[in-house]
Amino acid sequence: MAGKLFIVPTPIGNLGDMAPRCIEILKDCSLILAEDTRTSSVITRHFNITTPMISHHKFNEHAAVSPIIDRLKGGEVFALVSDAGTPAISDPGFMLVRECRRENITVETLPGPTAFVPALVNSGLPCERFSFEGFLPQKKGRATRLSELASEQRTMVFYESPIRLVKTLQELAKVMGGDRDASVSREISKIHNTTENGTLDELISFFTQNNPKGEIVIVVSGKRDDKLVRKIHKNKYRDIENDKE
Repeated sequence: MAGKLFIVPTPIGNLGDMAPRCIEILKDCSLILAEDTRTSSVITRHFNITTPMISHHKFNEHAAVSPIIDRLKGGEVFALVSDAGTPAISDPGFMLVRECRRENITVETLPGPTAFVPALVNSGLPCERFSFEGFLPQKKGRATRLSELASEQRTMVFYESPIRLVKTLQELAKVMGGDRDASVSREISKIHNTTENGTLDELISFFTQNNPKGEIVIVVSGKRDDKLVRKIHKNKYRDIENDKE
């Protein structure tokens, strides 16, 4: 009988966000696949989880997938965790899940923390439709992707490091306009959790003067639909004229 792979989200800052079922799965599985065993050991120690743990990260996942699949076929039950949040969301995991699906091995993803959802809601920008972009390409393809996103009408969500934040905001402003509404959330769920709202130009000014620290999520409003805006203004004008009558 084939085994099973659990995708287990872990807190993005506050250990109090660890779900009881996630703890139970990590205790009961036969092996934990961790992006960084040193980081994940903080969680396992805190919750008295003694399950064996090995590294599974972007530098070894190509070589590691095959033996993991073999063991899952043999009936073992594994849990995959990343350093924080939900595995495979800008973290290792997709490749292993894909191979499990190809081999008809059951995969179950538990609901739990991920940084972009609270950042999106905190932004106050439309969130019924959005585009999650994760980390932009560092070099090749970066300019092309930014150019493509300039016409995106949905709210956009990006991950970024504090040392590249200002540069990325400047690049976004260059292709989208400095008056585009945006927000920057950092250290979500941690003690120093903050969200700064404003235009891209205002955020560039703020973070140029205030050195950012911690994990960063950028949320940027989509391009305004000028036809829709004209329609709204036309309807408002018609309503005003009707009221006069």
